[in-house]
Amino acid sequence: MEVEIKETILVSPSHPPFDQEHTLTLSHIDNDRNVQVNFRYVRAYANTTTHANSANPVHVITECLSKALFHYYPFAGTLRHRTNDSRLELFCTIGQGAPLIHATTNRTLDSVSYLDNPADPFLEQLVPDPNSVDALLHPFVLQVTVFACGGFSLGASIYHSICDGLGSTQFFNVMAEFARGATQPLVEAVWNRASLLGPRDPPRVEVPFHEFLRLDKEFSAYSKPSEHVVRECLHVSDESVELFKAILYEKSGSRFTTFEALGAFIWRARVRAAEIPEDHKVKFAYSMNIRKLLKPSLPIGYWGNGCVTMYVQLSAKELVGQPLWTTAELIKKSKRNCTEEYVRSFIDFQELYYEEGITAGKEVSGFTDWRHLGHSTVDFGWGGPVTVLPLSRNLLGSSEICFFLPYSSINEIKKDGFKVLVSLPKTALPAFKVDMENFGNKEEKIF
Repeated sequence: MEVEIKETILVSPSHPPFDQEHTLTLSHIDNDRNVQVNFRYVRAYANTTTHANSANPVHVITECLSKALFHYYPFAGTLRHRTNDSRLELFCTIGQGAPLIHATTNRTLDSVSYLDNPADPFLEQLVPDPNSVDALLHPFVLQVTVFACGGFSLGASIYHSICDGLGSTQFFNVMAEFARGATQPLVEAVWNRASLLGPRDPPRVEVPFHEFLRLDKEFSAYSKPSEHVVRECLHVSDESVELFKAILYEKSGSRFTTFEALGAFIWRARVRAAEIPEDHKVKFAYSMNIRKLLKPSLPIGYWGNGCVTMYVQLSAKELVGQPLWTTAELIKKSKRNCTEEYVRSFIDFQELYYEEGITAGKEVSGFTDWRHLGHSTVDFGWGGPVTVLPLSRNLLGSSEICFFLPYSSINEIKKDGFKVLVSLPKTALPAFKVDMENFGNKEEKIF
């Protein structure tokens, strides 16, 4: 092992945030079965002299975590299933804490390219990976790994039902504020999940979810054996993206974002490489932020799950056979479906059918764009992270996630373009890579 675990401690809130045990209710979006899974990611911080006292990062993280937990004490709570309907709730009692793992490695950040390669197996040692039981007992776990160069990484395993990526970043920003000397967070935490994102009375579903969702309590979207799924990181240049979007515009007369255009290309390449039967339904899944969509908007300090999943569904034959601009147009149009009624109907759908098992089924390709999430604001005194990488394999009802990722800010060689991290069946990888090598090639028959 290249990483040595020194100790694991439970970090409690700096002051008691309550005086008696109680239970907090999660929203129906928090309880979506698609988010009943850990999401794991790591931040890398380079060794600099900017910190006022060159403090030990383990001590700094421990202290600011304790202060932040006073305001966000549910992170130290325990998730459990309710007896009446099996939905998750959060149990909070006096003396709880969040596990913090202290580790060291004899590697330098430079020797592992500042964690800039998401496919490097070494990264798995930097992020906690609790089993399904421990993940509910401690839904929030951190690991600080100090490198031989003096830099460090901060790995996080967070049960998705507690919060989404924006909610966790809000918490890490509060930690960072305390680390830099603040006495109060700039934004106070808001819970109120059941009232802000609860079902209507009576619930009513005015969106045809049955067209792309089904009821099957026995089905698990994340049951595919991990040894059959591999991860691959590919470089996509800005030039190839712009050329491809120009080709789509020339063919269709429509302009597409990078997410729409490249997403359409990768989706088709994955389905084609996996040789999915023509009559099978395949889905393109992605998240839409609803915080400002609702009226009134969710409060600024709301840190629960604030996204809903959107879908584009086709038969494998349609996807592989139709022009790519048609697929990109379907992705573009699907964004318009994310209305307040879509969100409220989704919540009501969860209210009515949760116990029957709501799932998008098989052949779901999940896509998420991390290029502009503002992770650089999480500054504990050494400057923002030079790299932020997801390690989750299961998300959006898919075990084959595709992430669009920026390069490390310290990587001077690759300032052009971005990374695409994909998970896909091992047998499909060779054919997929052939398709990706032809991305942006005007001579390649892709239309």
